[in-house]
Amino acid sequence: MISEQSVVIDVRQQLILEARLAVPASPGGGIVVCHPHPLYGGDMDNPVVVRVQEVCGELGLATLRFNFRSVGGSTGSHANGVGEQDDAVAALDVLAKTVGDQPLAIAGYSFGARVAALVAGRDARVSGVALIAPPLTMYDFGCLDGRRIPTLMVAGTADTYCPADEFRKLEARFPWIETVSIEGADHFFFGKLFPLGQAVAEWARRRLPARGAG
Repeated sequence: MISEQSVVIDVRQQLILEARLAVPASPGGGIVVCHPHPLYGGDMDNPVVVRVQEVCGELGLATLRFNFRSVGGSTGSHANGVGEQDDAVAALDVLAKTVGDQPLAIAGYSFGARVAALVAGRDARVSGVALIAPPLTMYDFGCLDGRRIPTLMVAGTADTYCPADEFRKLEARFPWIETVSIEGADHFFFGKLFPLGQAVAEWARRRLPARGAG
C-alpha cells in the first residue's frame, strides 16, 4: 500500500483544506473521496472513507481524501452542500495535476455522495462516480440524469437514511446505474466494511481502466 502524504488544497484566498494524497509510481487514474456530513461528525478519517481509499489505492489509483471546509484543519464555514462542491472541484484540480491524462473519478459517502453526484454532473473531467449510502430521505438525486458516466450506488438493506424501497425506486429510475445492496448493512456499515470494499473495488477495476490500457 502506498503511504499517504499530507497536502493542503487552496480553494480560494483564506480558504484551505487539509487532505491526504497517495500516488503510486504509475497511477492508472485517480479518485477523490468525499466524507459524510460535517455537522454530524463526518471527516476524512471516517472508516467508510478510509476503506474506499484503501481499496482504490490497492488497484493502482492515486487517491485523495480531504476535509470539507470547517472540518479538522480545513478553514471556512459549512456551506450547506453548495460551497462543498467547490471544495470537491478543488480536490479534483489537485488530483488532475497529479495523474495527468489518466481518468478521474469521485466517490462520496452519505452527504459526500450528494456532493459527488452534483460535481460529477457538471465536471467533464470526471469519468466515474461511486455513491456510498446516498441519503435518499434527505436529498433528491435527480442530478444523476445528467451526464451518464459509469456510476455505482452501494447501500445496505438496513440503512434508514437510504431505505431499500427508495433505493429500488432510484435503481428503476436510472437503470444504467450499477447498484449493489449489502445484506444487513446499516448506514454506517458496522461490520460490513469488507463487502463494501469489495463492491467498490470490483466496480473500479471494471469501470476505471487507464487510458490507453488494453
